[in-house]
Amino acid sequence: MEPKKNLIVDKTFDFAVKITLLYDKLRKEHEYNLSSQLFKSATSIGANVEEAQAAQSKKDFLSKMSIASKEARETRYWLRILDKTKFLKTDLKPYLNEIEDIVNIITKIVKTSSGT
Repeated sequence: MEPKKNLIVDKTFDFAVKITLLYDKLRKEHEYNLSSQLFKSATSIGANVEEAQAAQSKKDFLSKMSIASKEARETRYWLRILDKTKFLKTDLKPYLNEIEDIVNIITKIVKTSSGT
């Protein structure tokens, strides 16, 4: 039986894979500080979303999704710095668009789940 599709789980996993490849490019360019920060925050988004799927309570679910939201916003920050500094010749707009989508989806999930 195929697992049920979950948009945010799939989207954050795919994004983490893309960031892992970007991280590798950054490391090859000898950029270690920003790449590490970006890698940690970007992969944490999906890890927290995944954990939220097995939450023991609504409060636990909200806690994990809120952490995912914070990590997504941090990831957006690091991507914006990389974009502004033009450290890489890579176009970061697709990453910035994707993280914006992720932030919006997670924000909506948190607001809907908390009843606000």
